[in-house]
Amino acid sequence: MARNWAGTYEYAAPRIVEATSLDDVVRAVRQPGRVRALGTRHSFTDLPDTTGTLIDVTGFPAEFELDETAQTVTVPAGIRYGVLAVWLDDRGWALRNMGSLPHINVGGATATGTHGSGDANPVLSASVRALRYVGADAEVHEVRRGDADFDALVVGLGAYGIVVSLTLDVQPAFRVRQDIYTGVTWAAALADYDALTSAGYSVSVFSRWEEPTVGYVWLKTRLDADDDPVPDTILDGVRATAGDSPLGVEDNITELAGVPGPWMLRLPHFRLDAEPSFGDEIQSEYFVARADAPAALEAVRALGDSIRPHLIWTELRTAAADELWLSPAYRRDVVIIHFTWFNHPDDVGAAVARVEAALEPFGARPHWGKLHGFDRAAIERVHPRLADARAVFERLDPEGRFSNAHLERVGVREPR
Repeated sequence: MARNWAGTYEYAAPRIVEATSLDDVVRAVRQPGRVRALGTRHSFTDLPDTTGTLIDVTGFPAEFELDETAQTVTVPAGIRYGVLAVWLDDRGWALRNMGSLPHINVGGATATGTHGSGDANPVLSASVRALRYVGADAEVHEVRRGDADFDALVVGLGAYGIVVSLTLDVQPAFRVRQDIYTGVTWAAALADYDALTSAGYSVSVFSRWEEPTVGYVWLKTRLDADDDPVPDTILDGVRATAGDSPLGVEDNITELAGVPGPWMLRLPHFRLDAEPSFGDEIQSEYFVARADAPAALEAVRALGDSIRPHLIWTELRTAAADELWLSPAYRRDVVIIHFTWFNHPDDVGAAVARVEAALEPFGARPHWGKLHGFDRAAIERVHPRLADARAVFERLDPEGRFSNAHLERVGVREPR
């Protein structure tokens, strides 16, 4: 049976079609029954699953169309970010940001509001300029930035069709270096959290909720020149001189130790040519308004002793606000609280419930593709455009062919 990349979710769909062309997708959609898109299998729940047919879109040829005048690139939905990044960099172009794993596919990542980090960097979905999809009528449709349905469809969770290609914003290539800082105390971080997250182009904090320090601060500095200076201190922490990984894994991490390099080999945490992260893991993640960060982090910090036995790492990141209706950063700058858990399903389920209770006063929004316990009522409380997005999906797919139990459970589609 097919499983997600970490091996912690098994798909129930009775049929998987491995599409290598638009015609393959159209033929599959023309068949009766429910249908869903499947990418690089980085979701941790039944979000992509179906009682009908899964269409695997990762087999499309790696063919890209670069428009240097418009500063865009058009790509197949199933392509991995790391493959696209190499192609762009070879031609002197770059994406604004990347997620920690370059292995994720563009269509799935943008459909779920996946992200990198950086106070000024929005989630990856905000770089979508246009998308093409096969709809319930088995016809190809295109929607572009500024069109009436665009803000509903970009973070669309596959709820209205099978996205086959996307047009993304690009910019001239740039260079980045990575540095690790240790010794930042919780007291200093919570007293001026903005100073911590604004210290670089992209900042991640890796923590196990221990005292008295936050753990490791992973700073990515965008360079105008390779000899641009970086700070020796951040708050009360200091820059480490060795390049050892802060995560306890060494052979799959991008280059540390302050070595300048191309954007696509520094913005991700993990290398494309190696197995990512830890494997055999469960992930969950929550987005809270940046203004609430100190209080929200204090609330989770109080759970440290109870969740630590099941926790590999927490990663804290930031993202800028956007206008995409189901984006976790819709109309608010966010701090993102991510948990990578050991594969202890029952214990992790209980820990997730405690985390969600602690974050409820802050209107935390869950990552759509990661483990959470939100139902329709809980999602409606934190996503103000849920009903509007649902109405668009129902209009485009009135028979619910692209719906599934997960979407109905969280209120993205109406139950059938």
